[in-house]
Amino acid sequence: MAIDESEIMKLDLLPEDCIVQVLSFTSPHDACHASLVSTMVRDAAISDLLWEKFLPSDYRQIISRLVLPINFASKKELFLKLFNPLLIDGGRKTFSIDRISCKKCYILSARELSIAWSTNPLYWCWKPLLRSRFPEGVELIMVCWLEIKGTINTRMLSPRTTYGAYLIVNLAGRAFGLESLPSEVSVKVGGDQESKGIVYLRRNYANSRKQELERVIMRHRVETLRSRVDNRGGKERALTDREDGWLEIELGEFYSDGVNDKEVTMCLREVKGEHLKGGLIVEGIELRPK
Repeated sequence: MAIDESEIMKLDLLPEDCIVQVLSFTSPHDACHASLVSTMVRDAAISDLLWEKFLPSDYRQIISRLVLPINFASKKELFLKLFNPLLIDGGRKTFSIDRISCKKCYILSARELSIAWSTNPLYWCWKPLLRSRFPEGVELIMVCWLEIKGTINTRMLSPRTTYGAYLIVNLAGRAFGLESLPSEVSVKVGGDQESKGIVYLRRNYANSRKQELERVIMRHRVETLRSRVDNRGGKERALTDREDGWLEIELGEFYSDGVNDKEVTMCLREVKGEHLKGGLIVEGIELRPK
């Protein structure tokens, strides 16, 4: 809710705590804009009392989980520092505040996910990854059963917010078998709400000659097995580029009502084909408001 300048001028007649209360019904952006109007409003707009209201209700518990402590002289400064993803929970997650909606965002690292066969070094390789925000990620060496799951409780998220879940990945130069069949993606909340779809793990540029040959060889199997993919009520999704140099797959979306604590399960799987696949690099799963 924006306040025009004539209304803000009237605020000068109120005590500071009343001005804070009025500004708390606006957004952080509006509060910063209001601070330019008068000295009285500016004092209220930069007060810790106001920015305490803009911070997540559990911000103290969140900053206690930071891997590296941060210094801040005011609640406004703390709020602005939380725009940048910060490592929490021993480096297995990041936390940040979305710059547009000011809602809570998380990234669950690959170590925080359940990845089939990932403990076997014959199938997956754990290592530091270029441009990753985590100490390590994981690269698929070769499997026929690909399944990646992540979970989070809605109590960790902002209330009354629709979230999207995104698997953050890259494709190694040696990637193979990933686009032969569509992978199924889903997000399930508790025992009822579910979002489903499919995605082809393919690059955005033309396939190499070797990859084209593989695609031709697999074509008959693809057409035979594609009809077995359960896509009822789902939609086809695609790999998209991120500003941080990674790719992302939208796994689905869900609503966090802030009332009920429910377990959210996010999943990518391709288990219906019997062909081998490799070269998928996994950084984690991001949850951000839509």
